[in-house]
Amino acid sequence: MVRDFLIDTETLAQNLGRDDLVIIDVRGRAAYSSHIPGAVCSTWHEYSDPEAVAKGLLNPDLGAIERRLQSLGISNDSDVVIYSNPFDNWGDEGRMFWMLQYLGHSRVWILDGGWVKWIQEHRPYQHDPVTKPRGTFRAAPRPELIVEKHELKKLIKRPHPDTVIIDARSVEEYAGKEVEGIPRAGHIPTAINIPWNRFLNKDATVKDVTTIRAVFEEHGIREDQEIITYCLGGLRAAWLYCVLRLAGYRKVRTYPGSWWEWSRDFAAPTEKDVKLLYKVTGQAEAKPS
Repeated sequence: MVRDFLIDTETLAQNLGRDDLVIIDVRGRAAYSSHIPGAVCSTWHEYSDPEAVAKGLLNPDLGAIERRLQSLGISNDSDVVIYSNPFDNWGDEGRMFWMLQYLGHSRVWILDGGWVKWIQEHRPYQHDPVTKPRGTFRAAPRPELIVEKHELKKLIKRPHPDTVIIDARSVEEYAGKEVEGIPRAGHIPTAINIPWNRFLNKDATVKDVTTIRAVFEEHGIREDQEIITYCLGGLRAAWLYCVLRLAGYRKVRTYPGSWWEWSRDFAAPTEKDVKLLYKVTGQAEAKPS
Protein backbone atom coordinates (compact mmCIF):
# COMPACT_ATOMS: atom_id res chain seq x y z
CA MET A 1 0.00 0.00 0.00
CA VAL A 2 1.15 3.51 -0.76
CA ARG A 3 -0.08 6.41 1.41
CA ASP A 4 0.82 9.59 -0.42
CA PHE A 5 4.64 9.37 -0.40
CA LEU A 6 4.78 6.58 2.20
CA ILE A 7 5.23 3.01 0.99
CA ASP A 8 4.67 0.04 3.30
CA THR A 9 7.04 -2.86 3.80
CA GLU A 10 4.88 -5.40 1.94
CA THR A 11 4.66 -3.24 -1.18
CA LEU A 12 8.42 -2.67 -1.20
CA ALA A 13 9.06 -6.39 -0.69
CA GLN A 14 6.92 -7.17 -3.74
CA ASN A 15 8.97 -4.77 -5.86
CA LEU A 16 12.49 -5.83 -4.87
CA GLY A 17 14.70 -6.55 -7.86
CA ARG A 18 13.13 -4.09 -10.28
CA ASP A 19 15.73 -2.42 -12.48
CA ASP A 20 14.05 0.98 -12.22
CA LEU A 21 13.84 0.88 -8.41
CA VAL A 22 16.53 2.56 -6.32
CA ILE A 23 16.41 1.95 -2.56
CA ILE A 24 18.53 4.34 -0.50
CA ASP A 25 19.67 3.40 3.00
CA VAL A 26 20.45 6.68 4.77
CA ARG A 27 21.51 5.19 8.14
CA GLY A 28 25.25 5.47 7.50
CA ARG A 29 28.06 3.09 6.54
CA ALA A 30 28.22 1.19 9.83
CA ALA A 31 24.50 0.37 9.90
CA TYR A 32 24.56 -0.45 6.18
CA SER A 33 26.48 -3.64 7.00
CA SER A 34 23.01 -5.21 7.09
CA HIS A 35 20.52 -3.69 4.68
CA ILE A 36 17.43 -4.27 2.55
CA PRO A 37 18.31 -6.34 -0.53
CA GLY A 38 19.39 -4.11 -3.41
CA ALA A 39 19.72 -0.98 -1.29
CA VAL A 40 22.56 1.49 -1.87
CA CYS A 41 24.03 3.64 0.90
CA SER A 42 24.03 7.42 0.93
CA THR A 43 23.75 10.04 3.68
CA TRP A 44 22.82 13.71 3.75
CA HIS A 45 26.43 14.74 4.51
CA GLU A 46 27.45 13.82 0.95
CA TYR A 47 25.35 16.68 -0.45
CA SER A 48 26.40 19.45 1.95
CA ASP A 49 28.38 22.53 0.99
CA PRO A 50 32.01 21.53 1.68
CA GLU A 51 32.99 25.17 2.20
CA ALA A 52 30.25 26.09 4.68
CA VAL A 53 30.44 25.96 8.46
CA ALA A 54 26.68 25.39 8.52
CA LYS A 55 26.52 21.68 7.77
CA GLY A 56 22.95 21.67 6.48
CA LEU A 57 23.54 23.97 3.52
CA LEU A 58 23.36 22.14 0.20
CA ASN A 59 26.39 22.03 -2.05
CA PRO A 60 25.92 24.93 -4.51
CA ASP A 61 27.66 22.77 -7.14
CA LEU A 62 24.59 21.03 -8.57
CA GLY A 63 26.81 19.07 -10.91
CA ALA A 64 28.51 17.41 -7.94
CA ILE A 65 25.12 16.51 -6.45
CA GLU A 66 23.92 15.14 -9.79
CA ARG A 67 27.02 12.97 -10.15
CA ARG A 68 26.60 11.52 -6.68
CA LEU A 69 22.93 10.70 -7.28
CA GLN A 70 23.75 9.21 -10.69
CA SER A 71 26.34 6.97 -9.01
CA LEU A 72 23.50 5.52 -6.93
CA GLY A 73 21.71 4.50 -10.12
CA ILE A 74 19.17 7.32 -10.05
CA SER A 75 17.59 8.67 -13.23
CA ASN A 76 14.70 11.11 -13.48
CA ASP A 77 12.25 8.28 -14.13
CA SER A 78 13.55 6.00 -11.35
CA ASP A 79 11.32 5.02 -8.47
CA VAL A 80 13.28 5.97 -5.35
CA VAL A 81 12.52 4.58 -1.88
CA ILE A 82 14.34 5.97 1.15
CA TYR A 83 14.61 4.29 4.52
CA SER A 84 16.31 4.68 7.87
CA ASN A 85 15.90 3.57 11.46
CA PRO A 86 13.27 6.16 12.47
CA PHE A 87 14.10 5.74 16.17
CA ASP A 88 17.84 6.23 15.75
CA ASN A 89 18.33 9.36 13.65
CA TRP A 90 17.25 12.98 13.26
CA GLY A 91 14.84 12.53 10.37
CA ASP A 92 17.53 11.65 7.84
CA GLU A 93 15.04 10.00 5.50
CA GLY A 94 13.02 13.22 5.44
CA ARG A 95 16.12 15.21 4.55
CA MET A 96 16.88 12.95 1.58
CA PHE A 97 13.23 13.06 0.50
CA TRP A 98 13.07 16.86 0.70
CA MET A 99 16.36 17.24 -1.16
CA LEU A 100 15.24 15.02 -4.03
CA GLN A 101 11.94 16.87 -4.26
CA TYR A 102 13.77 20.19 -4.25
CA LEU A 103 16.02 18.92 -7.05
CA GLY A 104 12.95 18.07 -9.11
CA HIS A 105 12.66 14.30 -8.69
CA SER A 106 8.96 13.43 -8.71
CA ARG A 107 9.02 9.70 -7.90
CA VAL A 108 10.26 9.47 -4.33
CA TRP A 109 8.85 7.52 -1.38
CA ILE A 110 9.76 6.91 2.26
CA LEU A 111 9.49 3.40 3.68
CA ASP A 112 6.89 3.62 6.45
CA GLY A 113 8.43 2.10 9.56
CA GLY A 114 11.84 1.88 7.91
CA TRP A 115 14.42 -0.65 9.01
CA VAL A 116 12.62 -1.10 12.35
CA LYS A 117 9.46 -2.52 10.81
CA TRP A 118 11.34 -4.42 8.10
CA ILE A 119 13.33 -6.38 10.68
CA GLN A 120 10.37 -6.83 13.03
CA GLU A 121 8.60 -8.61 10.18
CA HIS A 122 11.62 -10.88 9.57
CA ARG A 123 12.02 -9.73 5.99
CA PRO A 124 15.17 -10.52 3.97
CA TYR A 125 18.35 -8.52 4.21
CA GLN A 126 21.88 -8.70 2.84
CA HIS A 127 25.37 -7.70 3.94
CA ASP A 128 27.33 -7.02 0.76
CA PRO A 129 27.46 -3.45 -0.62
CA VAL A 130 25.34 -2.84 -3.71
CA THR A 131 26.46 -1.11 -6.90
CA LYS A 132 23.88 -0.18 -9.52
CA PRO A 133 24.38 0.89 -13.16
CA ARG A 134 24.98 4.62 -13.35
CA GLY A 135 21.86 6.73 -13.70
CA THR A 136 21.23 9.87 -15.74
CA PHE A 137 19.58 12.17 -13.20
CA ARG A 138 19.49 15.88 -14.03
CA ALA A 139 18.38 18.41 -11.43
CA ALA A 140 15.60 20.95 -12.01
CA PRO A 141 15.53 22.85 -8.69
CA ARG A 142 12.19 23.97 -7.25
CA PRO A 143 12.85 27.25 -5.41
CA GLU A 144 9.39 27.15 -3.82
CA LEU A 145 10.60 24.35 -1.51
CA ILE A 146 13.60 26.13 -0.01
CA VAL A 147 14.23 29.25 2.08
CA GLU A 148 17.55 31.01 2.48
CA LYS A 149 18.71 33.10 5.41
CA HIS A 150 18.37 36.47 3.70
CA GLU A 151 14.70 35.77 2.93
CA LEU A 152 13.95 34.89 6.54
CA LYS A 153 15.73 37.98 7.83
CA LYS A 154 13.50 40.15 5.65
CA LEU A 155 10.36 38.23 6.60
CA ILE A 156 10.65 38.66 10.35
CA LYS A 157 11.15 42.42 10.09
CA ARG A 158 7.45 42.85 9.37
CA PRO A 159 4.16 41.20 10.35
CA HIS A 160 3.64 38.00 8.36
CA PRO A 161 0.19 36.56 9.14
CA ASP A 162 0.21 34.50 5.95
CA THR A 163 3.51 32.81 6.80
CA VAL A 164 4.22 30.69 9.87
CA ILE A 165 7.71 29.64 10.96
CA ILE A 166 8.01 26.28 12.75
CA ASP A 167 11.00 25.31 14.86
CA ALA A 168 11.28 21.50 14.71
CA ARG A 169 13.84 21.19 17.50
CA SER A 170 13.23 20.09 21.09
CA VAL A 171 11.43 22.37 23.53
CA GLU A 172 14.70 22.88 25.39
CA GLU A 173 16.57 24.03 22.30
CA TYR A 174 13.72 26.33 21.30
CA ALA A 175 13.54 27.88 24.78
CA GLY A 176 17.23 28.68 24.83
CA LYS A 177 19.25 25.76 26.17
CA GLU A 178 22.92 26.16 25.35
CA VAL A 179 24.21 23.66 22.78
CA GLU A 180 27.92 22.93 22.49
CA GLY A 181 29.41 24.36 19.30
CA ILE A 182 26.50 26.74 18.68
CA PRO A 183 27.32 30.43 19.29
CA ARG A 184 23.85 31.53 20.41
CA ALA A 185 20.87 29.78 21.93
CA GLY A 186 17.20 30.49 21.36
CA HIS A 187 14.96 30.61 18.31
CA ILE A 188 14.05 32.76 15.32
CA PRO A 189 11.62 35.51 16.38
CA THR A 190 7.91 34.66 15.79
CA ALA A 191 8.70 30.94 15.35
CA ILE A 192 6.48 28.40 17.08
CA ASN A 193 7.82 25.10 18.40
CA ILE A 194 6.52 21.74 17.14
CA PRO A 195 9.13 19.05 17.86
CA TRP A 196 9.78 16.77 14.90
CA ASN A 197 9.47 13.51 16.86
CA ARG A 198 5.79 13.72 17.77
CA PHE A 199 4.50 11.85 14.76
CA LEU A 200 5.62 8.21 14.99
CA ASN A 201 3.74 5.16 16.25
CA LYS A 202 5.39 2.53 18.46
CA ASP A 203 6.22 0.41 15.40
CA ALA A 204 8.05 3.38 13.79
CA THR A 205 5.30 4.01 11.25
CA VAL A 206 3.92 7.51 10.78
CA LYS A 207 0.73 8.38 12.63
CA ASP A 208 -2.54 8.76 10.75
CA VAL A 209 -3.34 12.04 9.03
CA THR A 210 -6.18 12.95 11.41
CA THR A 211 -3.84 12.76 14.40
CA ILE A 212 -1.13 14.70 12.58
CA ARG A 213 -3.48 17.47 11.49
CA ALA A 214 -4.79 17.85 15.04
CA VAL A 215 -1.29 18.77 16.22
CA PHE A 216 -0.90 21.52 13.65
CA GLU A 217 -4.43 22.79 14.10
CA GLU A 218 -3.80 23.11 17.85
CA HIS A 219 -1.17 25.68 16.91
CA GLY A 220 -3.53 27.53 14.59
CA ILE A 221 -1.77 26.51 11.38
CA ARG A 222 -3.96 26.82 8.29
CA GLU A 223 -3.69 25.23 4.86
CA ASP A 224 -3.71 28.63 3.15
CA GLN A 225 -0.58 29.77 4.99
CA GLU A 226 2.95 29.40 3.79
CA ILE A 227 4.90 27.28 6.27
CA ILE A 228 8.65 27.47 6.83
CA THR A 229 10.43 24.77 8.83
CA TYR A 230 13.87 24.90 10.44
CA CYS A 231 15.83 23.05 13.13
CA LEU A 232 19.53 22.88 14.00
CA GLY A 233 21.00 21.59 10.74
CA GLY A 234 18.09 21.06 8.36
CA LEU A 235 17.29 17.39 9.08
CA ARG A 236 14.46 17.57 11.59
CA ALA A 237 13.05 20.48 9.61
CA ALA A 238 12.98 18.37 6.46
CA TRP A 239 11.20 15.56 8.30
CA LEU A 240 8.58 18.05 9.51
CA TYR A 241 8.26 19.20 5.89
CA CYS A 242 7.34 15.60 5.00
CA VAL A 243 4.82 15.32 7.83
CA LEU A 244 3.17 18.60 6.84
CA ARG A 245 2.92 17.53 3.22
CA LEU A 246 1.42 14.21 4.29
CA ALA A 247 -1.21 16.10 6.29
CA GLY A 248 -2.25 18.12 3.25
CA TYR A 249 -0.28 21.33 3.73
CA ARG A 250 1.05 22.21 0.30
CA LYS A 251 2.88 25.51 0.78
CA VAL A 252 5.79 24.21 2.82
CA ARG A 253 9.41 25.32 2.57
CA THR A 254 12.51 24.30 4.51
CA TYR A 255 15.46 26.38 5.66
CA PRO A 256 18.42 23.98 5.29
CA GLY A 257 20.97 26.25 6.98
CA SER A 258 18.71 26.38 10.05
CA TRP A 259 20.01 27.34 13.49
CA TRP A 260 23.53 26.23 12.66
CA GLU A 261 23.74 29.07 10.15
CA TRP A 262 21.37 31.56 11.81
CA SER A 263 23.12 31.55 15.19
CA ARG A 264 26.44 32.40 13.54
CA ASP A 265 25.10 35.58 11.94
CA PHE A 266 24.99 38.14 14.73
CA ALA A 267 22.87 40.38 12.54
CA ALA A 268 20.16 37.70 12.59
CA PRO A 269 17.89 38.34 15.61
CA THR A 270 17.16 35.65 18.17
CA GLU A 271 14.75 35.19 21.05
CA LYS A 272 14.72 33.09 24.22
CA ASP A 273 11.87 31.97 26.45
CA VAL A 274 13.45 31.95 29.92
CA LYS A 275 10.23 30.94 31.68
CA LEU A 276 9.79 27.97 29.36
CA LEU A 277 13.44 27.00 29.75
CA TYR A 278 13.07 26.97 33.53
CA LYS A 279 9.89 24.93 33.25
CA VAL A 280 11.42 22.20 31.10
CA THR A 281 14.91 22.07 32.60
CA GLY A 282 14.50 23.46 36.11
CA GLN A 283 17.29 25.91 35.43
CA ALA A 284 17.03 29.58 34.62
CA GLU A 285 19.30 31.15 32.03
CA ALA A 286 22.80 31.69 33.38
CA LYS A 287 23.61 35.33 34.11
CA PRO A 288 26.86 36.84 32.80
CA SER A 289 29.48 37.11 35.55
